[in-house]
Amino acid sequence: MNSRSATRSRTTAGASPAAAGRAGPPLLLTPAQARRLVGRTLAALGPLRRSQVDDLLLVTSELVTNAHRHGGGLTSFGIAVGGDRVTVSVADASGESPRHEPREGLRPGGFGWPIVLRLCREVSVDTRPDGKTVHAAVTVDR
Repeated sequence: MNSRSATRSRTTAGASPAAAGRAGPPLLLTPAQARRLVGRTLAALGPLRRSQVDDLLLVTSELVTNAHRHGGGLTSFGIAVGGDRVTVSVADASGESPRHEPREGLRPGGFGWPIVLRLCREVSVDTRPDGKTVHAAVTVDR
């Protein structure tokens, strides 16, 4: 059963994100590789505000890191450009939706998902029994 739960949405207008399927081995293994791909894609769009590029690179890094750290490994990665947004889609092997757990004491980590939610125009999660895909859209001025 495939369920789609909108985690945070500021608007629903624009292009739909690229499907991040689970066919074959992952093309990108590290957050650095994903950031390079996103950086090249953004460079091809022409000049963008530095803050928008930085936001998208940080979101990319956090989602790929979370897929490795909490999702059983990255299974697919995609990027889609449409209108005034760029959407990164990250799939992993866990069917559990991301959640924010309040921090206690000096425990490290726990900042990634709140950062993604704060920087993105829209975030949605498609869950499946064999994993999930997080779609995160950042606004860009083109």
